[in-house]
Amino acid sequence: MNRQSRHRLPALAAGAALAVAAVAACSSAATGSATGSATGSAAGSASSSPISIGMSLPMTGPVADVSKSGYQGYELWASQVNAAGGLLGRQVKLDMLDDGFDPNQTAADYTRLISQDHVSLLLGTFSSLLNAPASAIAARQGMLYVEPSGGAATLFTRGFTDLFFAQPGTTTSLPGQFVAWIASLPASERPATAAYVTQDDPSASPAVAVFKTSLQALGVKTVYYQVYDPSTTNFDSIASAIAHTQPQMIIQGAVADDGAQFVRSLQKLNYNPKILFQTNAPTDEAYPSAIGGAGNANGVFTAQSWSANAGYPGNQSFVQAYTKMFGAPPTEDAANSYTAGQVLQAAVKAVGNLDQSALATWLHGHAVSTIVGPLKWDKAGDPEGSLLLSQWQHGTLQVVAPGSAATTKTVLPTKPAWGNGGNGGNG
Repeated sequence: MNRQSRHRLPALAAGAALAVAAVAACSSAATGSATGSATGSAAGSASSSPISIGMSLPMTGPVADVSKSGYQGYELWASQVNAAGGLLGRQVKLDMLDDGFDPNQTAADYTRLISQDHVSLLLGTFSSLLNAPASAIAARQGMLYVEPSGGAATLFTRGFTDLFFAQPGTTTSLPGQFVAWIASLPASERPATAAYVTQDDPSASPAVAVFKTSLQALGVKTVYYQVYDPSTTNFDSIASAIAHTQPQMIIQGAVADDGAQFVRSLQKLNYNPKILFQTNAPTDEAYPSAIGGAGNANGVFTAQSWSANAGYPGNQSFVQAYTKMFGAPPTEDAANSYTAGQVLQAAVKAVGNLDQSALATWLHGHAVSTIVGPLKWDKAGDPEGSLLLSQWQHGTLQVVAPGSAATTKTVLPTKPAWGNGGNGGNG
């Protein structure tokens, strides 16, 4: 989800109005026109000069760790494209600006990339907060915009026809595989009650709302629901209120460290739900240690946009090439950037030029094979798929659905009791 991890979306709810303001201010300052951008790019395709691809990333600020690996995903993709002869017979050159995780600066950067640097193509930035103004600038200038992250549903309700999300699913599709698994259980084995708690965040809270509606339709009774402020660090009172209702299942819209902090509060109470699903937080490799060890992570569900172990074409080659180039295995953010590059490359190769409108039209009508599986989009650029359902099993985050990406056939139906972090029984 579209993983929006500990380093991806701090306090996005507070930044939503800022993003809107940035769009309005910088859109009005942008020069040129949609026709001019498309025509100029198309004409430039006959040149032998490098194809410039612009992006603005938060290389400094609170999400710099995401951006470093994300940019490395772009770098690997560009190096492979160039080694294979480039795009349209021309080398590609990345033109990257640093926005410091400021949506106003993001909008200004994409305006500069289009109107002053005259880049031929664009690639997206990180988080819904930044992609909202960036994609609006691209739409105003008639530029194709492929984003590696930013799955908030609101991004795809603005009528843009040149925006494409390079992950298998967005926020509203995040619950799909988990809900399908619950539905596959015999009615007698489904959890009877559930508690829902979520950070006030444009990705987390809408996903939890979908969870709640879908699971209620399956007969799961809601016994608790709470939205908490992004600044919350102590979850003792929330955990106590949840434990009082004795839910068999807990769904948390976790964005960052709030996932581990909430679990630690449950452990203090020795309260162990039979089923625990958390968005985002469990995808961090440090998650098990943050909650007391691999034994405590065992059985926890989450959703992923990508897995290093998934068997999609090119995925293992990507993992090997990235590890060789940068000395460490790729992160999900690196994979998402690489995927965005694959989508852009497929469109340019198929169309045979850099006409922005033609590239968007082609993507709307075709599926693209990527390291996260085949991607196909609706008219708004929302992918017609769902994220992977994963579960921590004995120290490894395994993909359990869909079958095409599963790394194990086993699903732990009941989360074991807390080990190192608490010895409570099942709720």
